[in-house]
Amino acid sequence: MNNNRRFFLKAFASSSLVGTAALMGCKSASVNTLLTPTDNNDWSAAEAIKKNIKVPQFAESAFNIVDFGAQSGGTFNNSHAIKKAILTCHQQGGGKVIIPEGVFYTGPIHLLSNVNLHLEKNAVLSFSTNPDDYLPAVFTRWEGLEMMGYSPLIYAYGQQNIAITGEGVLEGNANDTTWWPWKGPHKEKHWELQYQENGQLMDQKPARKQLMVDAENALPVAKRIYADGAYLRPPFIQPYRCNNVLIEGVTIKNSPFWLVNPVLCNSVTVSGVTFSSHGPNSDGCDPESCNHVHIKDCTFDTGDDCIAIKSGRNADGRRVNTPSANIVIENCHMKEGHGGVVIGSEISGGVNNVYVQDCTMDSPHLERAIRIKTNSVRGGLIEHIRIRNVEVGTVKNAIVINFFYEEGDAGQFDPTVRDIVIDNLHCNNVLDKAFYLNGFERAPIKDFTIINSHFDNVAKQSIVKNITDFNVENVTLNNQSISAKQLLAESI
Repeated sequence: MNNNRRFFLKAFASSSLVGTAALMGCKSASVNTLLTPTDNNDWSAAEAIKKNIKVPQFAESAFNIVDFGAQSGGTFNNSHAIKKAILTCHQQGGGKVIIPEGVFYTGPIHLLSNVNLHLEKNAVLSFSTNPDDYLPAVFTRWEGLEMMGYSPLIYAYGQQNIAITGEGVLEGNANDTTWWPWKGPHKEKHWELQYQENGQLMDQKPARKQLMVDAENALPVAKRIYADGAYLRPPFIQPYRCNNVLIEGVTIKNSPFWLVNPVLCNSVTVSGVTFSSHGPNSDGCDPESCNHVHIKDCTFDTGDDCIAIKSGRNADGRRVNTPSANIVIENCHMKEGHGGVVIGSEISGGVNNVYVQDCTMDSPHLERAIRIKTNSVRGGLIEHIRIRNVEVGTVKNAIVINFFYEEGDAGQFDPTVRDIVIDNLHCNNVLDKAFYLNGFERAPIKDFTIINSHFDNVAKQSIVKNITDFNVENVTLNNQSISAKQLLAESI
């Protein structure tokens, strides 16, 4: 692997290696009809969304990777054996590719249509930490920007009916000396003192900055080559432009970057998954520009947002112009994470019809239970959000809608945030504020309703600014009833 200079040479290289229309950033197939709620308390649309999601079904055939030459023990590279098993399964009409009990070391895995990658109990897929193994570059999104980058650890592009299931473990092996230090110097670690190559700091910041410039300048995606030498960490699981995706039962550990990041997919089910990773940007599940998504019965123990719904960043997100829509989140436990259920910040394509119910959150490090983050550079239309029956133990700030995230008010794309209803949210211990709602005076938050909700042991006054149609009913702060008028008055 070479240093950062190698990245800059490659970033402007010829695009002769990739010439398909997809690499030029064309839009995905049209999404399904949106299901808009008819009133504040109408949850029938959530049930309709779940019924319309197609969970993949597979043939009974089974293909054990051992039969294709795989060896357990954690040192033999099983990449070829797994690839051969997946290809054979695909060519023979689909079925299960079996990862049996044992530790199987591998490079990236690329799924094909009608293949269920199934990890049996006590099976571990242990992924290489050698970045060269994740070459050649593939078409991917990184922080909401399309590019050619390192292959995700498990990747699929344009496939149908794919799954990752079972009781086994997907081990990414990222840690304080591998992958994570590419984040560069930041408040949590001092990796700059230990993670260098040939005297060159391995730091994602130069490439990240240049990628944003390329996207704003509409450089064709085929020419945005950000793999070797760029230090942009790959996500763990990224199905891209796929239909009928299932991730069920497995435990995902120590990811280089975001753990599960479906992009431009239709019909996605994430069920009974344990997310366990405490590195930088260790978001748990980030559906991005996806339609019809069901996240249920999952446990999140992560170093960043537990669930973050996204739809592309800035000019790139507006070019692709595909929202995340028709998403149901239920029966999940947020054990650790920066945010429980989050919308943003890569949100330029918009988000609509999100339903969250029957979740629990509890961590002294949980910074926000419910959060929407955007700004006038990101923009985005965010609407029709329904949240009910959420129990929160300890949290810093309970409900946050912030139009001044990161770049702040520095652009020309005012976000629109409207039609949000929160019903029966209970926070036992709020270390800072119950509400931080901050829109623009010229573009306020609109039609926000909170009912039957209670916030205890709240340390500080709320901030509520630039919001219209703010409705508060049966809400208490520290056992005292509070009204919309009072919350607004506190912020004058």
